[in-house]
Amino acid sequence: MERGWLHGEGFLLCLLLHLLLQGRGDTFTINCSGFEQHGVDPAAFQAAFDRKAFIPVTNYKNPVQVNISFTLSVILEVNVQLQVMTSFLWLNMKWYNPFIRWNPEECGGMRKLSIATENLWLPDIFIKELVNVAETPTGLMAYVNSDGHIRYDKPMKAITVCNLDIFYFPFDEQNCTFTFSSFIYTVENILLGMEKKVQEISNTSKNLIQSKGQWVLLDIDQKMVKMTVGTNQYDQLIFYVAIRRRPRLYVINLLVPSSFLVAIDALSFYLPAESESRAPFKITLLLGYNVFLLMMNDLLPTNGTPLISVYFALCLSLMVLSLLETIFITHLLHIATSEPPPMPPWLHSLLLHCTSPMKCCPTAPQKGNKTLGLPPAHLPGLKEAVEFVGKVPSPQEAELNGCPQSARICQEDEAQKQHLVSLWVHFSHMMDTLLFCLYLLFMATSIITVIVLWNT
Repeated sequence: MERGWLHGEGFLLCLLLHLLLQGRGDTFTINCSGFEQHGVDPAAFQAAFDRKAFIPVTNYKNPVQVNISFTLSVILEVNVQLQVMTSFLWLNMKWYNPFIRWNPEECGGMRKLSIATENLWLPDIFIKELVNVAETPTGLMAYVNSDGHIRYDKPMKAITVCNLDIFYFPFDEQNCTFTFSSFIYTVENILLGMEKKVQEISNTSKNLIQSKGQWVLLDIDQKMVKMTVGTNQYDQLIFYVAIRRRPRLYVINLLVPSSFLVAIDALSFYLPAESESRAPFKITLLLGYNVFLLMMNDLLPTNGTPLISVYFALCLSLMVLSLLETIFITHLLHIATSEPPPMPPWLHSLLLHCTSPMKCCPTAPQKGNKTLGLPPAHLPGLKEAVEFVGKVPSPQEAELNGCPQSARICQEDEAQKQHLVSLWVHFSHMMDTLLFCLYLLFMATSIITVIVLWNT
């Protein structure tokens, strides 16, 4: 009999364990009977709310899958000096909590319920590039489905670090990142995933973005990585946000006025070289360009060396070179009209060849080894020599002036001097034309190079 009693006791014990194990699957199902008549009973969720301090898993060997997405609604500011981007995001997170679920058929067909986030376990997901505490409204709610899936949406103003490359300013495109990760949970506890496809995130952000300011959203890309810190590994979800600057403001306020000033400086070469107004005009343009740069300095980046700064320095250098060329030509004309030095034979031959290479030009009288060629009448585009050295004196005037030589010899000397002045003046005009051509060539090459760099 004792053996039969033990056999019966073992049977009852097995039956009890079987019943307990069989009911284990319904242990986490919330009893919501009566919800359709009296509303939600907080006591039915109290057991689940008490577990908010613990990660919602039944087996700690299985990590929680947190799916993340976001919508970029506004690009508030991109600070080049601080290398930060200020934006407004709608962050979306979704995960599974096995302790909060119910049978919709027993709850009057209720399949979704909003619950205050202070009663729920929330994943500690943060943005790695944040430089301040994200500004998020308090008292937010989360949606809980009957199958235990929780959806948590929160708006946040994020100031994030962004490695900005301003070399192509104002035609620059930047690539900022949002890296989502967990503070304390490793890959053994939390795995990150995508709630939506990255193309859907990008299209939604482009359609909903409200800012018509300085920046345009181009595209959003995504990559999954794992960060190793010591012996721990953390799951990371990186979003690459490509933005482009609207350059219209800088083109109108910076590039167009600068180009106009340089063009006026180039046209100033058409002022007569003998005129006393060319040099003051160029100095006025140079001063005006410096004042323009000082006034527009606030529109330029304060750190780094953008290509537009190189362009402005190039324009300033061109204007300085133009002024130096005017000073050189003015000095050359002054020497030619006051005390012209003897012209070297090779320079005289070159001048004759460039002036009329197909003509047989008569030469002026020769004296010693000095061979002077074209008389002033054969030098096109020149003023008469009389304007520089006066009229040729008559024989009577030469005798009255005490010329030790005969009147004819004095006339020949004055004619030679006038002819030498004409040659030096013509040489000055040729140098002015040559330097102007070099100026235009250098300006065109430099501007084309800058434009090509901006387009690459």
